[in-house]
Amino acid sequence: MKTNGGRCRIRALCWLRREWRGAGMAQKKYLQAKLTQFLREDRIQLWKPPYTDENKKVGLALKDRKNLLETRLHITGRELRSKIAETFGLQENYIKIVINKKQLQLGKTLEEQGVAHNVKAMVLELKQSEEDARKNFQLEEEEQNEAKLKEKQIQRTKRGLEILAKRAETVVDPEMTPYLDIANQTGRSIRIPPSERKALMLAMGYHEKGRAFLKRKEYGIALPCLLDADKYFCECCRELLDTVDNYAVLQLDIVWCYFRLEQLECLDDAEKKLNLAQKCFKNCYGENHQRLVHIKGNCGKEKVLFLRLYLLQGIRNYHSGNDVEACEYLNKARQLFKELYIDPSKVDNLLQLGFTAQEARLGLRACDGNVDHAATHITNRREELAQIRMEEKEKKRRRLENIRFLEGMGYSTHAAQQALHAASGNLDEALKILLSNPQIWWLNDSNPETDNCQESPSQENIDQLVYMGFDALVAEAALRVFRGNVQLAAQTLAHNGGSLPPELPLSPEDSLSPPATSPSDSAGTSSASTDEDMETEAVNEILEDIPEHEEDYLDSTLEDEEIIIAEYLSYVENRKSATKKN
Repeated sequence: MKTNGGRCRIRALCWLRREWRGAGMAQKKYLQAKLTQFLREDRIQLWKPPYTDENKKVGLALKDRKNLLETRLHITGRELRSKIAETFGLQENYIKIVINKKQLQLGKTLEEQGVAHNVKAMVLELKQSEEDARKNFQLEEEEQNEAKLKEKQIQRTKRGLEILAKRAETVVDPEMTPYLDIANQTGRSIRIPPSERKALMLAMGYHEKGRAFLKRKEYGIALPCLLDADKYFCECCRELLDTVDNYAVLQLDIVWCYFRLEQLECLDDAEKKLNLAQKCFKNCYGENHQRLVHIKGNCGKEKVLFLRLYLLQGIRNYHSGNDVEACEYLNKARQLFKELYIDPSKVDNLLQLGFTAQEARLGLRACDGNVDHAATHITNRREELAQIRMEEKEKKRRRLENIRFLEGMGYSTHAAQQALHAASGNLDEALKILLSNPQIWWLNDSNPETDNCQESPSQENIDQLVYMGFDALVAEAALRVFRGNVQLAAQTLAHNGGSLPPELPLSPEDSLSPPATSPSDSAGTSSASTDEDMETEAVNEILEDIPEHEEDYLDSTLEDEEIIIAEYLSYVENRKSATKKN
């Protein structure tokens, strides 16, 4: 057993040595992990003595050597260093000399530095030259500065998304807030439950920002954004995640980051995320993409996602030592690449017709590479989106007209928006809501244009309400609540049988009076303005990275994928050949 075991180990180490020659970076990391595993199993610690010399004989470490060297005192420190290096077979730039607890200066003579006869000198052998050390120090400093810059970018991204999420929570009418709009795969706006809106906004925001960093190949910044997106997506209901492909695409993006950052220690997590992505795609697109074909008419563009899924599954299996599964997935990816490859001349033909390169790639993949069909597909899609945008614009125009109508009746913009949102845009229903719940106006009114606040209602306004048949005391109280607005007071009293609802305060003048402005408030204006500018800048950075094309995430030149597929297939073939030889 021992003999066989030893022979197997020697064979394995010989195989590792052969594989190392000409191996790529990813393959070397795999081989290094295997070698480390073998050394640990045999409890070999290469960093401990005894050391061996060039003749493979056991010797002492350099620190234990004591030697005698004669020289004159008028030579420079550089000359002494050269002599020591030549005498003892050391590299000149990789030694440092210390005499009398001071490092020897290279440009001065030994006498000038107070070196006497029969002095002891300590020679230190460095792992790197001082010049290399300075360069490395500069590189480390640059890396630290770059890391600080990345952290600053991440914090700014978080700040911008937090502001948008806060607005999503406090917004009264999402229909009037275009930058918080969430659309489905066709481009039409969809309504999200308020309880999930914030989490979904943060999840999608972090994902889009992470994808923007991915496009710029800034993987170190992209990964934290993508992991934050994953955290917030998990706060959304399962039903939502099964009806949109965002969550599945996110899993692929995270594993792509792992691969690009060479984080092989994340293989277990990568496997979970790839399995989750595959499951989500099945739930979202259907067993054989039938749901996707029903919605969009084709599934050619989405095949890009499956190509990356198969590629990443192949890479994960390769680094886990599962050669058969790796080969299977990599060949699937290669086959899909052949299907999705686009002839550059076809893209040029569509560019000449006025389409963008992105539209050309997406259109050709949707139409199996047929240029004429792709041109028709892109034109139809443009018309569909234009129609959707026109419908959304008309919807917002009608909503704005209804808001202005309610404002004309004396309601604030805030109250009008809140009522219309609750009534799904129906003006008559919104008016009923406002009449039945006058506290909406009082609690939320902050429009200075409707603020007719006065210490006490005018007798003329009280007389108008009395003339309508209302009690004088009730009329005065209603005018106090509605800040002198006769129309709102009359509507509310009429709707409630001549009295005010109990939830309204009868004497709100104190609580509604504007706060006094102190000198310190004025002094803080500049600081508040600066904070507001910073917030605006952070939000704009987020909005700038949101792509205009709704299918941007499906667009890829596949140049990177082509190279990686070929690279890993060669690794698998090399390993097969090595196994046969052994």
